[in-house]
Amino acid sequence: MSADALDLTAAAAAAAVKAGELDPGELHELYRGRAAADQLNAFSWVAPEAAADDFNRDAPLAGVPLGVKDLFCTEGVPTQSGSKILEGYRPPYTATVVEKLFEAGATLLGKTNQDEFAMGSSNENCAFGPVLNPWDSTRVPGGSSGGSAAAVAGGLVPWALGTDTGGSIRQPAAFCGIVGLKPTYGSCSRYGMIAFASSLDQAGPLTRDVTDSALLFSHMVGQDVNDSTSLAFPEQIRLPTARDLSGIRIGVPEELLGAEGGIDPGVRESFEATLELARKLGATVMPCRLPHAPHALSAYYIIAPAEASANLARFDGVRYGLRVDGDGDLTSMYSRTRAAGFGPEVKRRIMLGTYALSSGYYDAYYGTAQRVRTKIADDFKTAFADVDFIVTPTAPSTAFELGAKSADPLAMYLNDFCTVPMSLAGIPAISIPSGLSEGLPVGFQLAGPAFSENRLLEAAFALESAIGFDGSAARSGGEK
Repeated sequence: MSADALDLTAAAAAAAVKAGELDPGELHELYRGRAAADQLNAFSWVAPEAAADDFNRDAPLAGVPLGVKDLFCTEGVPTQSGSKILEGYRPPYTATVVEKLFEAGATLLGKTNQDEFAMGSSNENCAFGPVLNPWDSTRVPGGSSGGSAAAVAGGLVPWALGTDTGGSIRQPAAFCGIVGLKPTYGSCSRYGMIAFASSLDQAGPLTRDVTDSALLFSHMVGQDVNDSTSLAFPEQIRLPTARDLSGIRIGVPEELLGAEGGIDPGVRESFEATLELARKLGATVMPCRLPHAPHALSAYYIIAPAEASANLARFDGVRYGLRVDGDGDLTSMYSRTRAAGFGPEVKRRIMLGTYALSSGYYDAYYGTAQRVRTKIADDFKTAFADVDFIVTPTAPSTAFELGAKSADPLAMYLNDFCTVPMSLAGIPAISIPSGLSEGLPVGFQLAGPAFSENRLLEAAFALESAIGFDGSAARSGGEK
């Protein structure tokens, strides 16, 4: 098979398989060879050679290979969530969204690396080493879904699954020059996802373009009896076709673009150029207000660690994963196992969360943060009465150098300044590449009301088509 097949988007590859122009087994082997030679550390596990009957040419996804973030349980396959405490763990079941994609014809190419338990913005917190950015291997790919983003951008897999808690799909998509969609909270089942913050975690696609994002997402949605927070999606997800933005009102919130957000000049320039392009496509661009958005980061870093401290209590060395002997003492076994199994960032967040939930501090911290969250959600509702979408840069900067922010947690957390408000509100948001700044990709974020994914994908598609971003430079460097 010609290596030209690697230039096909996932949707185009699926169409070629259905038309008999492409053999899915050969396509899988082509990508498997690249994934096995991965020098980006994007994969934690690569699938063995597949059998011919593993591919369903007639299924919607037609056997196109898929990368899956390592916190989605996959039966019999290592699922480690980037942590030593789960090293080598093989679950007895598969996460619902992964199972749905398998039923739709996707095949598992491999599990992708991530920040430990999805806690990070650079993929440097992974217990199995940092993931490298395919645009520049001295820089981070973003996090926590950095392995999925780097694998797609580097041409090691056509598309991949990630999760977004505070920006963990959108920010790495921006850093790697691809498309990342955070769906409405509840639109995809969380069953089988190793939890970080249960009221925020959401699965979503990382893809080369908006069409691929819509196609993969269309087979992920739906209510699941195993997840009481999942909801029936109110409409069928469609592949986008829009070529303009006529009649669309776009809101620009100054609260997320001011000095507090620390937007780099090159990112701001790309953002303004994309706004001008939106105007040329027929959109009305206007200011809007999100008065409580500047408090989102503070609220998030109370709510998310608090939920993590509860969720990660299950990793105790008793039932699965790592166990360090406690000399016959159960409490000693717990503490030694966690000391050896959890990395520094996970320990930091567990301690922050446990403190925020402790007696005498719950209302002052966690309760107050939840009230701020309500205010942020209300701000979005008010804004969407006047605009169709709200737009921001996805991240304040382009991909930074490895190690540049590792010693400064606050500087690292500020990478999520523009993405966290949408997560707290539970609304959908998508990042598309809007150009380059000093040779590195810049992301443009669009957010809409709950369950507005079809309209969001249409607007993103129209902008994507007009921008004409070329990510082939990263794909040519994905295999060295």
